[in-house]
Amino acid sequence: MEWRIINAAEYGHPQRRRRIYIFAYHKSTNYYKSLKKTSPFNIISKDGVFAKEFPIEEVNAKAIKEFDFVKDYKDLVEVSDKFHATFENAGYMIGDKVYTVKTKAIETAPITLGDIAETNGVDGHYFLSESQRKKYEYLRGSKKIPRKDKNGFEYMYSEGAMSPYDELSLPARTMLTSEGTTNRSTHIINDPKEDKLRILTPVECERINQFPDNWTNSGMPEKRRYFMMGNALVCGIIKKIGNQINRIIDKED
Repeated sequence: MEWRIINAAEYGHPQRRRRIYIFAYHKSTNYYKSLKKTSPFNIISKDGVFAKEFPIEEVNAKAIKEFDFVKDYKDLVEVSDKFHATFENAGYMIGDKVYTVKTKAIETAPITLGDIAETNGVDGHYFLSESQRKKYEYLRGSKKIPRKDKNGFEYMYSEGAMSPYDELSLPARTMLTSEGTTNRSTHIINDPKEDKLRILTPVECERINQFPDNWTNSGMPEKRRYFMMGNALVCGIIKKIGNQINRIIDKED
């Protein structure tokens, strides 16, 4: 089994969406048999399914951490009670042994919000009213709010300030399922045509995840379209992983 935490924007895609991807395979496969003869260093750095599509800077072989569930722990209870090893952003597990190391992407210039934004004008309901603008200023601003938990414990809830709007020169932030609501995480852009603040359109959200335009325009409510895209993965990442899986399948019996 291999894993990698991949930030889509680091590999040329239009969203700073960081997700963990896991690729597992049965020990009866030719792929497993070939990797069993390969060092963990080579699997993580150049021969594994992720290394081939998502290149990384050179890994120091001595930095790879190794731990053994059978050798280091006598049973699952002990694993649960005493496990303390750190899983880094890349790694490989075979049998009971785990190898993991922190890696750094060889970055590709990303697609930006400006590249995917509608430039010919959008419907008026996407633009912020004065009251909405003030609401977003509050939500995205820094704040300290006294709160009390269910046990009566008083504490101070704090949030740091965000930019009042999202820069068109950057890829999108991670889109959440709350994108279609008035929320701190909702994207706000300066419309390229009107030079006024607005939320994203459903089509722009689809483009951020690299779906075809109007992919979610199936009759569902607009807020549901935003939710669907907040719950999606970046298609370009999945396509690259799929390319490698196809090559692996082609080499199976």
